[in-house]
Amino acid sequence: MSLLQISNLSLRIGSHAILKAVSLAVAPGEIVAVTGESGSGKSMTAFSVMGLLPETAMASGKIMLESTDLLTQNEAQMCTLRGASIGMVFQEPMTALNPVKTIGDQVMETILIHKAMPADQARTRTRSLLDRVGLSADRFPLSRYPHELSGGQRQRVVIAMAIALRPKLLIADEPTTALDVTTQAQILDLLRDLVHEFDMGLLIITHDLAVVANLADRIVVMRHGEVVETGSTQVLLRDMQHPYTKMLFAASSHQVTLPEPPAPQPLLEVRGAIRDYPLPRETLFAKPKQFRAVKDVSFTLYRGERLGLVGESGCGKSTLTRAILGLEPLQGGEILLDGTPITTTQNSEIRRKMQVVFQDPFGSFNPRHRVDKLITEPFHILSDPPQGSARSDLITETLRAVGLQPEDAQKYIHQFSGGQRQRIAIARALITRPELILFDEAVSALDVSVRAQILDLLAELCEAYALSYLFISHDLSVVRTITDRCLVMQKGEIVEAGATEAIFSSPQHPYTQALIAAAPVLPEIDLGAA
Repeated sequence: MSLLQISNLSLRIGSHAILKAVSLAVAPGEIVAVTGESGSGKSMTAFSVMGLLPETAMASGKIMLESTDLLTQNEAQMCTLRGASIGMVFQEPMTALNPVKTIGDQVMETILIHKAMPADQARTRTRSLLDRVGLSADRFPLSRYPHELSGGQRQRVVIAMAIALRPKLLIADEPTTALDVTTQAQILDLLRDLVHEFDMGLLIITHDLAVVANLADRIVVMRHGEVVETGSTQVLLRDMQHPYTKMLFAASSHQVTLPEPPAPQPLLEVRGAIRDYPLPRETLFAKPKQFRAVKDVSFTLYRGERLGLVGESGCGKSTLTRAILGLEPLQGGEILLDGTPITTTQNSEIRRKMQVVFQDPFGSFNPRHRVDKLITEPFHILSDPPQGSARSDLITETLRAVGLQPEDAQKYIHQFSGGQRQRIAIARALITRPELILFDEAVSALDVSVRAQILDLLAELCEAYALSYLFISHDLSVVRTITDRCLVMQKGEIVEAGATEAIFSSPQHPYTQALIAAAPVLPEIDLGAA
């Protein structure tokens, strides 16, 4: 018997059809993965189950949770089901948590709202739940606040909230997208254990097909609001029928070929970099202690080289990146770009030579400006920026270089898809013809097919412009295909460095070995035969 049975679910918002006759089922103790690209309807299917649809949404069909049709329940009835019978883990834990409430209060809140037990018992249950999800009492008292935890630890708190009343069904919407590989492995193991321990049904929504292949009992593939293929994981991987499913899996293992780098010539030199942060005083008159986030880091990035930087959250990658960009001072060592020291008061010429592409392209743009103004923002650091037809020609050339059209210059950023926005971000980084580009998790939030397109674009730009870049990512499969050399960072130190393929084929340091072992891997699939 199914725990959740969705039958012919259709959803319209205004005149737009969002879901079209979606059908799927989840049994107790079963893990069902819903996968597909952005806009396929994955999350809207989950929101339909939770009763979290916009007021203008019109849904038809049936969503049966055991004998209850969720589509016929009013808001008061859904409130009694949410948390008690259905739990949900959202993608971004920091937005799912209240920053001014302790983690203990937030886990207890679910229990107390449903009046499941008295406050003292709820506190005891909360402590046991946090212990169960790996947040021990000695390190994580109930008085901790969300900002005092890492991303993976916050996600564990959200999971504790979702399972506080041991719901029959747990929905996880992209629960590991923003996590590094070891934390991701821990969260997935935790979810798998909870399903088996409580005999819950788990509906997991993700575009990471390696996660799907290693976790799910059954897979549901969605496209444009429809289910295009479904089946048990092993059968579907062995015998894919729909071209879209084959395309998704091909894109997940997409490889690019980079041009050979030129003879080594130093471009970026990091020498003994040290970055400290002050810690809170333990007592009123105590001397503040220091936390060393970057510990005597040294490396060289050569002109025309593509260098990767990997490591877990909190290892110091972002701190080192900010120092390279001249956004934070060093307490020791130095950083040179083309022989010139980088400081927080660096001149405009250094700024011109180095650009950055961020993880979230939408958040890094002003939505009120058109694309032509957005990508020419770096011009303000030039002493003599192009004007008139020279400016227009450079905008056109740069947009074409990243696979966009000249007429896109007059559009706004909200008119583009996620992959197109990232192309615009790359165009902004390219327009001053910098000598070095920093890619900070530049493809981690993209769908697999869009990610493949961006990786192809980078390979083409390397051929056309002899790009030199530092590629920072927790996605090891991407780093492996898009870099020549790789640095592995742990607790503020570079623990291993060398040719990318050599590191991935034969890692020497135990931490590198653990990272690679933790990364989910797609099984070998013969797409020609599938």
